[in-house]
Amino acid sequence: MRIHKICLSAAILAAVLMAGGCGGKAAGTAGTTASTETAEVAGTTAGVPDHSETPGAQSTSAAPGGQNTSAAPGGQVASENETVSPKNVVEAGMVPVYGTEIKDGVYPIKVDSSSSMFRITSCQLTVKDGVMSAVMATSGTGYLKLFMGTGEEAAQASEADCIPYVETADGAYTYAVPVEALDMGIDCSAFSKKKEKWYDRELVFRADSLPAEAFADGKIATAESLKLEDGVYTCEVRLGGGSGRAAVESPATLRVENKNVTATIVWGSANYDYMKVDGEKYGLAATEGNSTFEIPVTGFDWRMPVIADTIAMSQPHEIEYTLTFDSATLKRVD
Repeated sequence: MRIHKICLSAAILAAVLMAGGCGGKAAGTAGTTASTETAEVAGTTAGVPDHSETPGAQSTSAAPGGQNTSAAPGGQVASENETVSPKNVVEAGMVPVYGTEIKDGVYPIKVDSSSSMFRITSCQLTVKDGVMSAVMATSGTGYLKLFMGTGEEAAQASEADCIPYVETADGAYTYAVPVEALDMGIDCSAFSKKKEKWYDRELVFRADSLPAEAFADGKIATAESLKLEDGVYTCEVRLGGGSGRAAVESPATLRVENKNVTATIVWGSANYDYMKVDGEKYGLAATEGNSTFEIPVTGFDWRMPVIADTIAMSQPHEIEYTLTFDSATLKRVD
């Protein structure tokens, strides 16, 4: 018997196609760059490390037949266990402020983000004919694009609905976004170039970071608009910002003179050594008891921004607060 030895050779070709929303990318296709195949390494802006999500593993599970399901509709949205715990950025007492309530112009504005991985370092708000938009810069370079909505909506949207980054001369990533209202939570999903997934955020464009003169006439009540005569008044005041543990005495005593209003603010502790209003510094008005200051009231019925310096920590530390003086509670006492 002759034994014939037969050598066999085989070649197996496989193609895996991925289809997603406006953040979807084809995987395993020719032309895929190294930056989309590997994690971004130490992307920085002005020395700040790139922040894209690190918890959890990438979705690489395959459906029967070998098809990767990570790009199915909604499949590119990071799950809760893949994200850092969000913080609440909508504070108690916030009321939405719309473009019709702001004068036309361009203003620097503070933006709070629910995620420490998506920090807004600077932002310019533009108001034109009641419509608001903003260009905001992030601390890192980890996100290719944004979608003004949830991640689920982003995964099913078209590329035209996404907002790509624009790199500045100093390497920062900026995004031009519409702004529906200030002091209101706005959904914003960011597409991570490292994880190739959408991450949900919530943004608040803070009205209290705008100057009082930015608001339309009548939006902020003043001594003049309230027709306050010279004299002494009391007024309920609400403290916002900080850690939420500080307090001020309410009602506060107000003094009106020539349409200017000065408030006596008494804190719930003796741990503050100065305050700032509109960049001007005010020292202690009393040397005994809890910290007491006399500061100008720039307006009623809005979240007036102030800064108070605390000496309760190992080193003095300035903390941002807001004071809201309720004009409906004004009472003359003299």
